[in-house]
Amino acid sequence: MKILVQKFGGTSLSSVEARAHVIEHIQDALKQQFKLVVVVSAMGRKGEPYATDTLLDWIHNNGNQLPPREQDMLLCCGELISAATLCSLLRAHHIAATVLTGAQAGIITNDNFGNAQIVSVQPRRILDLLDQGNVVIVAGFQGQTSNQDFTTLGRGGSDTSATALGVALHAEFIDIFTDVDGILTADPRIVKEARPLTQVSYMEICNMAHNGAKVIHPRAVEVAMSGNVPVRVRSTFSKSLGTLVTHPSAIVPDTDCIGDRLITGIANFANLTQVQVFAAEGIYDLQLTVFKAMAKHHISVDFINVNPSGVTYTVFDDEATRTKAILGELGYQPVLTSNCAKVSIIGGGMNGVPGIMAHIVEALTEEDIQILQSADSNTTIWVLVQGSDMATSIRALHKKFQLHL
Repeated sequence: MKILVQKFGGTSLSSVEARAHVIEHIQDALKQQFKLVVVVSAMGRKGEPYATDTLLDWIHNNGNQLPPREQDMLLCCGELISAATLCSLLRAHHIAATVLTGAQAGIITNDNFGNAQIVSVQPRRILDLLDQGNVVIVAGFQGQTSNQDFTTLGRGGSDTSATALGVALHAEFIDIFTDVDGILTADPRIVKEARPLTQVSYMEICNMAHNGAKVIHPRAVEVAMSGNVPVRVRSTFSKSLGTLVTHPSAIVPDTDCIGDRLITGIANFANLTQVQVFAAEGIYDLQLTVFKAMAKHHISVDFINVNPSGVTYTVFDDEATRTKAILGELGYQPVLTSNCAKVSIIGGGMNGVPGIMAHIVEALTEEDIQILQSADSNTTIWVLVQGSDMATSIRALHKKFQLHL
């Protein structure tokens, strides 16, 4: 059985015109003889009646006391409305279709309501419906516990639903449809010359997603990678095949081949505060004390540098005041630099290649941009800059590594 999983996000379902494009993509897949599973998100974005954020606002304005379990029951409704709407449209086009909740599709999760983790997928019912000739429409973003309670999967949950089902069904592809035509070398709102990538590796797109690129959720990519099922990131409003996300060994050699390029793309994350805490001479427990305090107060830390003289790390800007107060209570006098941005240079071809950092420093020095902090891994180099320098940094690095070509 040749199975394709398609996932359509909220903007792909929010208007009559958009839904017409969705129908066309489904018809195209059926013409290619695929057995089709379609995963849908809630329609629209905040402010539109069925969007997830709109439902959250509804509770906020009506007592704001709904427990997490019951909140998940409410939030599951948005995807069910999308699924039922699409089912009706498909049947109007004489396409047999059946709707399943995440639970009915076999998605079993833990009971971490609001951000549940998938424990297993049991897709027997989906396979039976596919055998009967149905397009199976699955409400994304949701599953159920072993006690049959509704759960939601957190941000990017519909992407994760789609890739988890794709892996369980041994799909040929998982198509993630969105409102952009694939994955670009940088944010096109910042770099006008940003170009679409035809192919990237799982690890590259994971790093891009973790570092600010919002096209696909990193957890979803990690699930697809675990089953080695290729993902195509595509535009709902185009026939283009978009960007193929797959194992490096499966990438066809061409101008986008990992072996031919050092840098794949640049991602960015704003609204960060750099925190520097310095140790007095002879004090060696500062690192442990600081990070235990951050953990105790549930403050997320990132971009961590540890050295004998102290620690440097980042927190979100909206946690800066609380961070300073906590450290002050411990007797430290931290130096905080707010309104920073992390710029990430990502590429599977950079590992072991000398000179990459020199090019980064050169590009930013030419623009008189100060690097506040840096770190690296096999496929990513991060630099922290002033938020006001973020856009210029991205454009300079994009040009330096000739990502526009």
